[in-house]
Parts: sequence; structure tokens; C-alpha cells
Amino acid sequence: MERISERVPPHSLDAEMAVLGAMLQDRAAVVKAIELLEADCFYREAHRVLFQAIVALFERGVTVDLLTVAEELRRQGVLEQVGGTAYLTELTLRVPSVAAVEHYARIVLEHYLKRSLIRTAAEIIYACYDESTDALEELDRAESAIFEIAEKRLRQGARSMRTLARTAFEHVASLLERKERTGLTGIPTGYIRLDELTGGLQRSDFIVIAGRPSMGKTALALSIARNAAVEYRIPVAIFSLEMSALQLVLRLLAAEAQVDSHRLRTGKLSPELLPRLVQATGRLAEAPIFIDDTPMLSLVELRAKSRRLRSEHGVELIIVDYLQLIAPPKAESREREVAIISRSLKMMAKELGIPVVALAQLNRAVESRADKRPMLSDLRESGSLEQDADVVIFVHRPEMYGITTYDDGTPTEGTAEIIIGKQRNGPVGEVRLAYLRDWARFENLALHYPEPPPPPYDSDVPF
Repeated sequence: MERISERVPPHSLDAEMAVLGAMLQDRAAVVKAIELLEADCFYREAHRVLFQAIVALFERGVTVDLLTVAEELRRQGVLEQVGGTAYLTELTLRVPSVAAVEHYARIVLEHYLKRSLIRTAAEIIYACYDESTDALEELDRAESAIFEIAEKRLRQGARSMRTLARTAFEHVASLLERKERTGLTGIPTGYIRLDELTGGLQRSDFIVIAGRPSMGKTALALSIARNAAVEYRIPVAIFSLEMSALQLVLRLLAAEAQVDSHRLRTGKLSPELLPRLVQATGRLAEAPIFIDDTPMLSLVELRAKSRRLRSEHGVELIIVDYLQLIAPPKAESREREVAIISRSLKMMAKELGIPVVALAQLNRAVESRADKRPMLSDLRESGSLEQDADVVIFVHRPEMYGITTYDDGTPTEGTAEIIIGKQRNGPVGEVRLAYLRDWARFENLALHYPEPPPPPYDSDVPF
């Protein structure tokens, strides 16, 4: 059998010549080709040089034609390298149809992707023969590399300010589009004051929601997921390492229908509540929420699943409940394990370009203070969480510690303090929300309510 290394890599010189010939004759062809291709997509070195020269002229606003391209190549000292003016003229004669440049460009791109896959596969094979490498790590690297090829998100070196400025403008334009739709530049949480402080959950941000057990971390995360998916149709993925998917859905259903979550789980509901449950079920069934309850999920699996959800379903927000339950990689200490998990989640947010929210436990130090208010130093097992997170949000319910009033004299019953302990690109501050414990639901505190409104049914009604 012929060895792979001895075979000629996939390419189409005819398609490459057709693309370049079309670019030499038509400005629209230049625009279409630049949208689909980059210099590395061309197999022949002379074609890469020629493509770069055309792009350079286009970016300077210079008309692209035989004369200007020849002069640009002459200025660079590479005109003869690409075949001289005779070859440029030949290219214009090798174009079956200038209008079909997009089709020719896609042929070039298809062959380039195949060459990229061949190169990546060879690197994977070489790495797998190395006994010192970890199989799961190599699996993650392999999937990441192939994912990048599939998404045409190839790693780049230093980029010019022209390119970066254009990217920045497109980013601002997309933010304005989202703001027009939701009133915010980020993913809306549904909580007015919290969204005012943060502008919503921002793209590529790693966000930590932390608190002591039973403070309402999961309830807050589910409330945010519900608000984004139900109210704004924003696709959300939830990785639940603590509870099953059924348990999460029951909590979402109780909050949506505004019924006692314990009675819902145990089936002790009065018949008159069934229509409310049916309506709530319908709303949730239509919401773009994806739940994965795989236990002991590893970082490799988490990243792989997240990439697929982002690619296949357009997920714009990922929630992990909770960080310390992710199966740890091999490390010399628990602190180092959590640090690796933290950094990986941050890099995942950056790679996918969406906010990643991770729930985290606080250590017991918070309970030794008189006011019981959490601090960044309370993040359990790793100071790296404080360092890696773009935003740290604490869930604090003073009534859990027997504290009946806030410093301003406002009753703490039925409320929670949402503390922004860190925000890399914004202010810190506190937000008070209503916490409806029976429904496991957070709501905005109405200005005219001294405390959250009572449940919509009498708790003494027999079941």
C-alpha cells in the first residue's frame, strides 16, 4: 500500500487559478474570495504570494487589476517569483466565469481543509505513539484541533491594527444589535439592578456564583437560565454534576408554576394547581435549555460537550453546577486541581466566545465573622478562582444566620443579597432580590413591597 507521506496532498490548481484570475478582473470577486479564503488556503506558494498582494492592495483602497497587482509584486521584489506579467495575464484567461468565484473559492477551501485534517491527523498519530502523554489530554487536543478546522477558526499570529479594528467594530455592532433586542450588551439575567451593574453576562467572561450550602446558588443559576431562555429565547446549556436532570426540571417547573417545590416532588398538590403546571410545562418545553447530568464529568468531556452544544445548537450561555464536582485532573494537591479546573473554564469561555457560569462552594471562614458576609478569600480550595474569574457573585441570605434586619433596618426575611465581589470590567456592589424559598425562585424586589408577596395558595389547604 502506498505510504501516506508519499502521496500528493489534496489541491486544485485550476480552482486556485480561477479564483485569482477572477480577483484580477472584478472587485466583487475580491470581496467574496477574502471572505472565504486566506493565503494559507492556496497550495502553490506563488498563489499564496499573489493572494497576499491582492489583499494588500484591496485593504489600501487601491483598484485591483493586472497593472496594479504587477506593480505591487514588483515593489515587493516577487514579480518573477509568481511567473511575471505573463502568468498574471494567463490567470485572467483561465476563469470560466467571474460570477462563479465563490464556487471556485469553496473548492480551494475544501482542499485546504482536507490538507489541514491530514496534517492534524499526522500530529495526533505522532503524539499517541509517545508513551509519556496522557490519553485523555491527547483526546482533548485532537478534538479541539479538529473542531477548529470545522469552524474555520484557525489560530493566527500577530494581526494588524486594520484587522483588529474591523473585528472590534463588528463586535460593537453585534453588541448594539443585542442591546436593541434585550436592552443589554450581554446575556440578561432578568434582574434589573444586577443587569444595570453588569450590563448582562458578557461574552467570553468566566463568572463564579459562590455561596455556602443552601444559600440558593442553584436557584439563582436556574432563575438566570430560565429568564434568558424563556423570556429572550437565548439557548442555555446546564451541566448538573450535583442533581439529576429530572430534579433540575422539577425545580424549574416549581419556580415557573409558582408551586411549592417539596409538594411537587412528593405529588402532594391540589387539583386546582394542575392547569398552572400544564401552562408552565408548555413554556419550559419550548425554552432552548439543554441539560446534561453526566456524573463526575471530566474537563475533557465538559469541553467536548460544550463545543458541540455551541456548534450544533448555538448555545450562548453555559452553567456548571458545580465547579468542585468536576472530575479533577491529576495534580499534586486539591488546590492545584481546582486551579486547573478554573483556568480551563476560563479558557473555554474565551474559546467559545460566550459566558461560562460556574457555581462554587465557600469555605467555613465566612461563618466565623459577625456579619457572615462572604469575601473573595472565602472561595474554597483555591485562590485561583478569585484570579481567573472575570466576575464573582456571592449569594448571601442573612436570615439563614438569624440576622433579622439589614444595616438600613430593612427586614431580611424572604430576601437575598446578591454581592458582586469582583467585576473585572465594571463596578462591584450589592443587589437585593426576593427569594421565594418554597418555589426556589428569585425575583426583583418590587419597590412598593417591604417583603416578597405571599404564595398564591393557602399552605393549610389539605392535600
